[in-house]
Amino acid sequence: MLEITNKMNVSSWFTFNEVNSVRASGSKVVCCHFSSDGELLASGGHDKKAVLWYTDTLTQKETLEEHASLITDVRFSPSMARLSTSSFDKTVRVWDADNGYSIRTFTGHSAGVLSLDFHPNKEDLICSCDGDDKIRYWNINNGSCTRVFKGGMAQVRFQPHIGRYLAAATENVVSILDVETQACRHSLKGHTKPVHYVCWDPTGERLASVSEDSIRVWTLRSGSEGDCLHELSSNGNEFYSCVFHPTYPSLLVIGCYQASHSLELWNMNENKTMTLTAHDGLVASLAVSTVTGLVASASHDKFIKLWK
Repeated sequence: MLEITNKMNVSSWFTFNEVNSVRASGSKVVCCHFSSDGELLASGGHDKKAVLWYTDTLTQKETLEEHASLITDVRFSPSMARLSTSSFDKTVRVWDADNGYSIRTFTGHSAGVLSLDFHPNKEDLICSCDGDDKIRYWNINNGSCTRVFKGGMAQVRFQPHIGRYLAAATENVVSILDVETQACRHSLKGHTKPVHYVCWDPTGERLASVSEDSIRVWTLRSGSEGDCLHELSSNGNEFYSCVFHPTYPSLLVIGCYQASHSLELWNMNENKTMTLTAHDGLVASLAVSTVTGLVASASHDKFIKLWK
């Protein structure tokens, strides 16, 4: 059991424990995401399958098997019973999350698709990015590609709720793109190594970016947009993924790789970290449900775990 005190937000001690785990695949798991109601968790990875799990029991609801290569990202729609998956097979697929059938397959990327996301309030808009640094906007209703532009490779994430911005990571820079015009509003620079992972906080006012040796938290709040609020340098534990804690806004949960394969909890206000043994492989993805207060971790050790 890990105990940590956070003087800024918490008046009492709280715990962060593993509450459930399941071997999710016969090979590496690289992505996970909760449905908006917190009842389902999706995972995907090297076995080319996306799996939907009931969160309360971690039993399988559905296995989605139409991709021809490994799955790189899974995302639930914020407003509908839909799941989208991206793959090295250069396609993006949209699925009916209730019944497990494929609604759309989008083709047009010239390289493996590395990430995707649903827009928070334009129900028919998803975006994806590929290894050639191309971002594509897709219309789910009519199946068309509506925009193609450069500027995203490792990951793309729409700003929650508002959906004004798209955060896109390429090399060691995170671009904050205007969703309507594709203009780059901010170019967030400071990482010296490639950014693996970006994550918005639930308010859409802060963005965390992760490279092997550092994590930076930026503000997109009006008046100080693009400023770096917090920075954490690695003390030898290499960083890979992160998510804002569902209950305590000043805590960031970090997934690591190399020797420890741990989770770190970073209290940004006090700039203190605590380490928790978590997996036997790279913690490739983290997800959070603000409904249930759960954090999910997906790892190359083939397991997904739930924490609270």
